[in-house]
Amino acid sequence: MMKTLSSGNCTLSVPAKNSYRMVVLGASRVGKSSIVSRFLNGRFEDQYTPTIEDFHRKVYNIRGDMYQLDILDTSGNHPFPAMRRLSILTGDVFILVFSLDSRESFDEVKRLQKQILEVKSCLKNKTKEVAELPMVICGNKNDHGELCRQVPSTEAELLVSGDENCAYFEVSAKKNTNVDEMFYVLFSMAKLPHEMSPALHRKISVQHGDAFHPRPFCMRRVKEMDAYGMVSPFARRPSVNSDLKYIKAKVLREGQARERDKCTIQ
Repeated sequence: MMKTLSSGNCTLSVPAKNSYRMVVLGASRVGKSSIVSRFLNGRFEDQYTPTIEDFHRKVYNIRGDMYQLDILDTSGNHPFPAMRRLSILTGDVFILVFSLDSRESFDEVKRLQKQILEVKSCLKNKTKEVAELPMVICGNKNDHGELCRQVPSTEAELLVSGDENCAYFEVSAKKNTNVDEMFYVLFSMAKLPHEMSPALHRKISVQHGDAFHPRPFCMRRVKEMDAYGMVSPFARRPSVNSDLKYIKAKVLREGQARERDKCTIQ
């Protein structure tokens, strides 16, 4: 099955098996959107704007294979618990962000990690999936210095101990410290191409989207067998109904959908 995407004059087809969703969760004012901005365009915005829910899409051509990464930058206030649960159900990889100078935001990450494990465990029981759950715990604002620190590194590292699919990083979105390394490890745990990391592919705009169109093998050059990434400027979040159908299809595919025993959105 192929997904067809349109970005300006560039129409792309991505195999469904190469389409993934990254969900970024955490309390308000911890820097979730700043980390996403670093990932997408390498920029940092000093002005704080509260996030309701932002959706982004990045498409890759990696040595001739197409990949799609949808990024869901969630609200720190989570006014709609059912929407948060749905975001978790549809996520493939997760980044949980807290601020190193905020004990409350760290406690929120602990609650989120527990919720993700519970929700995904419920879904896994119904689909009989054997997929792992790649997750990064991210302590942001390490540029503020030790005097402002409220969460010791040793305490944060306990959240990932014994889990090879979970890693802990201390980063600074403002100074761009450890951000690329964090994404590299996350994609490695998810068994995705390393070239999806920000520093390992050539960033191009929609105007140069012809780099994503396959050419006859005899016409390819070595440099064209490289890795390219393009942010889709007109990406729209799939509807709630689409996400619900996606989850239902996963369950029905294994014949495990039972009205009394299914993972409900509540």
